[in-house]
Amino acid sequence: MILNSELQEKEEIKDLMKSKDSFRAFPLAAITGHSLLKLSLLLAAVDPSLGGVIIAGGRGTGKSVLARGLHTLLPPIEVLDNESILEKLTKRNSNTALRPIGRNLDPDKPEEWDISTNKLLEEVIGSDYLNQIEDIPKKVREAPFIQVPIGITEDRLVGSIDVAASLSTGEQVFQPGILAEAHRGVLYVDDINLLDDGIVNLILEATGREKNNIERDGLSLSHPCKSLLIATYNPEEGAIRDHALDRFAIVLSADQSIDNAQRVEITKSVLSHAENNIKFSEKWSEESDNLSTQLILARQWLKDVKITKEQITYLVNEALRGGVEGHRSELFAVKVAKANAALRGDENVNSEDLKVAVRLVILPRAMQIPPEDDDIQPPPPEDQSPPPPPQSNNEESEPETNEQEQEQEQEQEEDNSDGEEESTPEIPEEFILDPEACMVDPDLLLFSSAKAKAGNSGSRSVIFSDSRGRYVKPIIPRGKVKRIAVDATLRAAAPYQKSRRLRNPNKSIIIEENDFRAKLLQKKAGALVIFLVDASGSMALNRMQSAKGAVIRLLTEAYENRDEVALIPFRGNQAEVLLPPTRSITAAKRRLETMPCGGGSPLAHGLTQSAKVAKNSLSTGDIGQVIVVGITDGRGNVPLGLSLGQNEVEENENTNANLKQEVLDIAAKYPMLGIKLLIIDTERKFIASGFGKELAEAAQGKYVQLPKATDKAIAAMALNAINEF
Repeated sequence: MILNSELQEKEEIKDLMKSKDSFRAFPLAAITGHSLLKLSLLLAAVDPSLGGVIIAGGRGTGKSVLARGLHTLLPPIEVLDNESILEKLTKRNSNTALRPIGRNLDPDKPEEWDISTNKLLEEVIGSDYLNQIEDIPKKVREAPFIQVPIGITEDRLVGSIDVAASLSTGEQVFQPGILAEAHRGVLYVDDINLLDDGIVNLILEATGREKNNIERDGLSLSHPCKSLLIATYNPEEGAIRDHALDRFAIVLSADQSIDNAQRVEITKSVLSHAENNIKFSEKWSEESDNLSTQLILARQWLKDVKITKEQITYLVNEALRGGVEGHRSELFAVKVAKANAALRGDENVNSEDLKVAVRLVILPRAMQIPPEDDDIQPPPPEDQSPPPPPQSNNEESEPETNEQEQEQEQEQEEDNSDGEEESTPEIPEEFILDPEACMVDPDLLLFSSAKAKAGNSGSRSVIFSDSRGRYVKPIIPRGKVKRIAVDATLRAAAPYQKSRRLRNPNKSIIIEENDFRAKLLQKKAGALVIFLVDASGSMALNRMQSAKGAVIRLLTEAYENRDEVALIPFRGNQAEVLLPPTRSITAAKRRLETMPCGGGSPLAHGLTQSAKVAKNSLSTGDIGQVIVVGITDGRGNVPLGLSLGQNEVEENENTNANLKQEVLDIAAKYPMLGIKLLIIDTERKFIASGFGKELAEAAQGKYVQLPKATDKAIAAMALNAINEF
């Protein structure tokens, strides 16, 4: 049977590892608590196509320990022996430019082999190699565990040209990346929220399609990438995009409430593992072997597990009752339910499997609170028998026990005679999610908290540059090259060195103009918040005091977020830059000591001055976005020409209409300049003119009516605008 051979291969791997004095990961069975997370990881291991698991949690909550502990349970895999195949190719003096693209390819699935592997086998074995599978070199190895570094580049992730091999052969030779190495193993992404968004998208795309497509450096290739994706992150270090969260089937938190005894047990286990990890692993070897055997059996049973249409309908209804967006929730839930049934050793999904699917997949995505339920425990290994009934020392109680057993047997026989068997129902009797429940607190669910905490993720935007920042990827230059990407330049020139040396034999490496690649650099960028305050009228003093308080509040977070703040009051005939863009609280307090108030309302000049300050800041390359927060009712009574020192405008019947249109025309140019506008109307609703809303709409911005505009409220609105625009 296939299972026997797999178990035998696993024993060979274990014996091999025992002979090596190597470090062993913390066994999954030895981890205290985290029952729900351990179950989630086991389900993902049963069905790697499920969609992956992402674990959120604070510092030291065991996120990476859980991921590495699961790896110790994975069975070994049989792969094509690429080294032996290449060795045979070299002995035959055949085409040495051929290299297998894929890694850890399954010898029993030729349909998954890439083009280069097929060509290589045809070169070594012959055109009839598919009928000679037994002659293809194979080997058994551990399932790979590949961790993605934080500073990884795109070419290292997806693969690129092998410079050394291309220089020697004179042809393009592909060098596989991390995605290829993780095939049929674990792809572990620690601190996924700190990775570049483009890298995260590539990982999710490749693991979701189960194939990595390479279209770069003149290459057009593909190879399988069926990996168990496990990611972790600390929400305190920054939020993760909802789009990325939704691509994972299971999203859970590693933060758990534990008592003093459990903390002591965790400390003792960690110290014991650090003292002698081999001895500690042997202590838990029996539990680990049971889980590993259960995992191997579940993988074999998974393809035979069936789920009914009524059960799928139940999952869909739960997603609808929970207000879940999209269709991924029910698709993932079906896979989780089937994997849980396989883990139990059953061919049919029952109500308990559906409850597990709802708890792990639908609930974290729901927007309504379900009733509290007990913690879900992983199913016990198949070889564990139920505990024996307690034995009594009193011999007189035995007849009573026998009578009770006889009565129970009679009741069971009567039930069976009626044609009814006691079993777990196929569908839960009640829905878990309550559509009439109150809305969830955003801090309770990971999907919602990602939106709520987006403002705590440091800089909210990045800027691409060709002179300063972190090297992201190479690009074909346009014009003069400031920073040469040496690695990409060599890769572009490598395939042509053989022919170029024939023309110039005195040079070892020949680089031509078309080979040059430039570095695309990326750096964090903050936001500039310009407070444009109406300092005219009787309420000017209150507006200025609130704006000053908001400036100081925002500056307290300016260093972490790289944000800058400016203040431009407009009064009389002109608007002046009272506080230029700064991150210094000391400079702000010194500049804000004076508070000019009263006079006319030159709103047009205030908008113009704000645009000039914004344009200058954007040109420096350190600011990613500019938010102009206008604290005004939107009514201006001074034309722009008068503010600029031009001839005074004669008043007539159309003066007010012209002033209004002038302000709207200036605001309409904000989107083209890349400036966002937020109007905070301080007038009461029953006396507001409504022009503030028109002004915000003209600039494609936002409008908020806030009669009691305190410094705390204004600062909060500004932060929300930064995150939402």
